Amino acid sequence: MALPKQRHTRQRRDRARKQYDVALVNTQECPKCKARVLSHRACPECGTYKGKEVKGAAPKVKAAK
Repeated sequence: MALPKQRHTRQRRDRARKQYDVALVNTQECPKCKARVLSHRACPECGTYKGKEVKGAAPKVKAAK
C-alpha cells in the first residue's frame, strides 16, 4: 500500500475538504400555512400547490383481482 512521502500543508488539506461543503437548500414559505417548502413542489403540511389542493386529490383506484 502506498504511503505519502511528505505531509500535506494545512492549506492544501483544507482546500481538498472544501469540495465536501454542503450547500443550503433554497426554500420558500407556503402562502397558506407558512411552512418552508421546496420550490415547485406541493406543501407537505397542507397539500397545496399554486393555491390549489393537490394532496389526496386523485381518486383511489381499486386493484383488479
